[in-house]
Amino acid sequence: MMESPQSAPLSMEELHEAWPVLSIDERLEGFRLLPASVADDFFLALSAREQAELILHLHPAERRTWVRLLPPDDLADLVQAVEPEQADSILSQLDDASRREVNVLLAYAEDDAGGLMNPRFARVRPDMTIDEAIGYLRKQARERVETVYYAYVLDAEQHLQGVLSLRQLFQAASDKRVADVMQRDVITVSEDTDQEAVSRLFTEHGFMALPVLDAQQRMKGIVTVDDIVDVVQEEATEDIQKAGGMEALEAPYFEVGFFGMLKKRIGWLLVLFLGQMLTATAMSSFEDEIATAVVLSLFVPLIISSGGNSGSQASTLIIRSLALGEMRLKDWWRVARRELLSGLVLGLVLGVVGLARILIWNSISGVYGEHALVLGITVALSVLGVVTFGTLAGSMLPLVLRRCGFDPASASAPFVATLVDVSGVVIYFTVASLLLRGTLL
Repeated sequence: MMESPQSAPLSMEELHEAWPVLSIDERLEGFRLLPASVADDFFLALSAREQAELILHLHPAERRTWVRLLPPDDLADLVQAVEPEQADSILSQLDDASRREVNVLLAYAEDDAGGLMNPRFARVRPDMTIDEAIGYLRKQARERVETVYYAYVLDAEQHLQGVLSLRQLFQAASDKRVADVMQRDVITVSEDTDQEAVSRLFTEHGFMALPVLDAQQRMKGIVTVDDIVDVVQEEATEDIQKAGGMEALEAPYFEVGFFGMLKKRIGWLLVLFLGQMLTATAMSSFEDEIATAVVLSLFVPLIISSGGNSGSQASTLIIRSLALGEMRLKDWWRVARRELLSGLVLGLVLGVVGLARILIWNSISGVYGEHALVLGITVALSVLGVVTFGTLAGSMLPLVLRRCGFDPASASAPFVATLVDVSGVVIYFTVASLLLRGTLL
């Protein structure tokens, strides 16, 4: 339990460390123990879901203070994290202007630039002098604008004319007009631009903020680098969870209910389990070979794991490259050639190691008998074929999924491994049938 309210003030670091394992009552008690000087920063650093949980358990008199601390885009995220009846309770704490701003943001898709943007941004007119623009920016910063990275130059109809960094603004001669010094070539995004595309623009250009325009080229708000940090973390988390062979969680681990967690995990496990049944089916097709030469079964795990590992590697590399925009669908042939060559080289190295292991072990123990060499060659060629196939399949599957409109992260490592397991059994026993006929078989 947390200390009582009469205890010494709690540090932000102590509460942050304990936060994940605290109950809501303990979180509320700990939050009230924070010194006033750091409570704001701690609250703003929480996720929207955690902020909502805290606010809904505060007394109504306290609730308004914390709700009004948030900018409109963060408020929209908070409202989306609660039930509709709870959302009405939160929105009722806002003034009319703020409520309208939040309702406008709620009309956008959560993953689009419109859903990420802050409608409060620093704006100036092109006919202002530099001194007038600086004075106007100071007035905006005092009243409603929390983030001032750039000053956006808008005409009377709110069309974007140009942009000024604060450095350009303060370095310009005071009697010059904004239109004389502004940068007219501005990189922008539309309201419906996907958040991944927005994050790539931030990565490529190093911006602190990007303007968001509607279909009529009117400026509606800005997406800041702080928003994109959260997006990148969210997207990376989803990709990692999908790569693990499950649906992406919509909340932190401890906030997902037990049955909700089972639902997220069971789907892919069933698919993979059924896929692994095909491995047993494939092996049953070669039961005569296995019965004749039991030694072949010893190398099945080695063969299929080599293919699954190589396929998982390739799949992970291609999924991440697609997410970062490093490759496009039309690059599929370049990817195929590169991964085919990689698979051949990797398979050759692993095959030689496998052959050497069989020969060395046989020279020590004689366990494989007089047919050790041909058995080693069979294993080596099988590894070469399985690793090559696994690498090629693992690299192509994400591209095929993207082409079909699915999330490439669905080509998770377990799925690729299952696919390669089945093909690996077929390749191994086919090679064994060809090479060992008349000797072990």
